[in-house]
Amino acid sequence: MQNAGNNIPLSKQVRYMESTKAAMEARVGKAAARLLLSRSFFLFSVGSNDISVFAAAPGDVAALYASLISGYSTAITDLYGMGARKFGIVNVGLLGCVPAARALSATGACNDGLNQLSAGFNDKLRSLMAGLAARLPGLDYSLADNYNLSQVTFANPAASGYVNIDSACCGSGRMGADSDCLPNSTTCADHDRFVFWDRGHPSQRAGELSAAAYLDGAAGFTAPISFDQLARKDLAIQLGCHSTRACYALRTFIHLFFHRYSIKLLLLVD
Repeated sequence: MQNAGNNIPLSKQVRYMESTKAAMEARVGKAAARLLLSRSFFLFSVGSNDISVFAAAPGDVAALYASLISGYSTAITDLYGMGARKFGIVNVGLLGCVPAARALSATGACNDGLNQLSAGFNDKLRSLMAGLAARLPGLDYSLADNYNLSQVTFANPAASGYVNIDSACCGSGRMGADSDCLPNSTTCADHDRFVFWDRGHPSQRAGELSAAAYLDGAAGFTAPISFDQLARKDLAIQLGCHSTRACYALRTFIHLFFHRYSIKLLLLVD
């Protein structure tokens, strides 16, 4: 969320969105840009790097959570102020079960302490989103449970077609976790059979299965609604139109506008 892993800090990504909004307004006007933003799906998947870096040199856990939740709250509130209304949130998964964490154990077992750290953050994130939805009129969200999905997957990997849940498909050394995936790294024969592509990230198949679970909301992996339900949320309801004629006119305008400009916006914050 800050700059862990040499990523662009979340706050800076939000500032980039301000520039994007200004460019949209210059092209289609303020009212149309705000309408587009209110219909857009803003996807957040942040916190994993921060927690992993913290675990390497543990400190004040409460301070870590407070910092991450404050950053999350500020980002969503700022985007809401720009006109965003739909937020897809992916919580933190089983960080203690990635190859990089397992390789530190003599037995290759998951790091339970790191998983507990992730679970604690997820509890704070759940409370944050419920509070923001109650405080900010028209804000809708779907919280995807990456943590629970990972638990289900590891409990029965064969059900998802996996033969390996602890090692990297691409890497070197024990469990493929001694280095990142580099041009001269050893790769597995079938990456679709591995949960992890490299020592810290899921394989393409794992990503596809996660996306499908969050989109459909299968087995309770999203709350309070699925990503699909969030994306389909009726703008007329969000804007609170109070007559059938007004709602119909608004829907007609939306359909014509989107057909004309063919604009879809997805903000990935990772």
